[in-house]
Amino acid sequence: MDGAKWSRWIAALLVVSHTASLCAQPSNEEMNASNNPLTPSLGLNLQDQYTDSFYGLDDADSNAALLRASLPHKLFGMPQLLRVTLPVVTSADVPPTQSHTDLGDLNVFDILLFKRASMELGIGPQLTAPTAGRDDTGTGKWQAGLALLAVAPQKWGLIGGLVTWQHSFAGDDERRTQNNLQAQPFVIYNMPGGWYLRSTATWSWDLELGTHFIPIGLGLGKVWKGNGTTYNLFAEPQWTVLHAGDGVPRLQFYAGLNLQFPLGHR
Repeated sequence: MDGAKWSRWIAALLVVSHTASLCAQPSNEEMNASNNPLTPSLGLNLQDQYTDSFYGLDDADSNAALLRASLPHKLFGMPQLLRVTLPVVTSADVPPTQSHTDLGDLNVFDILLFKRASMELGIGPQLTAPTAGRDDTGTGKWQAGLALLAVAPQKWGLIGGLVTWQHSFAGDDERRTQNNLQAQPFVIYNMPGGWYLRSTATWSWDLELGTHFIPIGLGLGKVWKGNGTTYNLFAEPQWTVLHAGDGVPRLQFYAGLNLQFPLGHR
């Protein structure tokens, strides 16, 4: 794995630990809310998914910097959460093309929010638009599908999962059909001082090509509050333990800073 990425994020966590010790320490409920993707709050996430190596691609690597925002609303009087993700992709340096950095495809989903006893649920449509600046940073296809989220908050943390499926329906006729299923099981274990352990790797199946990869992650995060905003910094290496086909990730490094703002700041 890229040692520079390790050192940057480890240094960031150490600096945050010192700075956050001067701030109000979050409760378990506040820590759960900061890690719960169904929390109905204004959110801004600055995340990075670095792929250190792929199966069958020698020493190629790639990167996706993710700008993600969430907005709670009540369209038609029903509680919903809108999430928008815009990636900036650095493609793998695989012959005959070279590595390029440009916009990727924009993804949006809007889910209805439900609560059932100790379980929180969200379900709704998702849409991916072919906004990529280059062929090798996107699919060239319009895609539509569904997103399903389930979260069970615990006294010790969170357990839950996100499942998404989408299929292409329009776009560049010369680009291949897209048919993708993803499942992201996650476990968050809270510790004293705003620290937590996390495992949130996303499992992916390309139903068109017949490939898949299933990674397992183990990372560390820190939550703190300041001026009404909740900050959440994390880093999580992810190792693929099962796969089929070449061109799928072998080793990834996922890190980011998530911010949640009070609704009164809208």
